[in-house]
Amino acid sequence: MKLIAVYTTVATLEDARRLAKALVERKLAACAQITAIESFYAWNGAAQDAPEWRVLFKTTAAQYPAVEAAVRDLHTYELPALYAVAIEHSFAPYAAWVEEGSCGE
Repeated sequence: MKLIAVYTTVATLEDARRLAKALVERKLAACAQITAIESFYAWNGAAQDAPEWRVLFKTTAAQYPAVEAAVRDLHTYELPALYAVAIEHSFAPYAAWVEEGSCGE
């Protein structure tokens, strides 16, 4: 099974924790990591900058549609950053743990 890392950003630590907890509890992701970041971006015709929280979900490619749907449903942004990156190599026992934890049950 192909592993992926799915990323999104949110405005508050509370939002990040809510997303992380929801997806792990739903077994859409085996793990979620939260990191404080500072973002610079163009929005509504102007340059913006703001503190944000990045949430990284460790899951499988097969779960991406369900992960995307859950994040979109729970996200507070009008246009959330939401993308996945393929994981080319991983330690086999760890990959098995991610697959088991991302079964979507």
